[in-house]
Amino acid sequence: MPQPDFVPMTRADEVRAAERMPVPDRWIADRPGEVVHTGPPHGRRFGSPGPDQGFGLKLARHISPRLQLAEHEHLDDAVAGCAAVGLKRAALWGRAPVIGDMELAYTVWGFLAAAPRELVEFRRTLFQGAHHEYWSQRAIADRVPETTLRLMPADAATRLSDWRQLVDVT
Repeated sequence: MPQPDFVPMTRADEVRAAERMPVPDRWIADRPGEVVHTGPPHGRRFGSPGPDQGFGLKLARHISPRLQLAEHEHLDDAVAGCAAVGLKRAALWGRAPVIGDMELAYTVWGFLAAAPRELVEFRRTLFQGAHHEYWSQRAIADRVPETTLRLMPADAATRLSDWRQLVDVT
């Protein structure tokens, strides 16, 4: 706002010109750590970043009373491993986790229904100690391919008899 004419001013009170900054040059992402054109890195053990993943853990715990565990399986291991799968599914769609993500994860690994004996034997060693070990959780999530993650939980349940097509057994 300008100074009124009737107010006395000294030379020091006058408005001074601001320092003019030069117009910046065009910016190029050429630093060694820049991720350009491909998006964030992806692949085995890179994780699945997505929004509100803490809520996914709550959803995984919400379903836990329905789980059918075999002998020598622990609830915390099943929750941790399947939560990683559910979060991977939610991140695939670019959204926060919903209950269907966790239901699919538990269904694929045979925790919500009577699972084939071979699947139970396969998952027993895979899930052992998963609630203590992040890399075990990543390994569990990485065994579920994108084609399986795109299924509805009911569709996965109908395919459970041929479970080797739902998960990577190699």
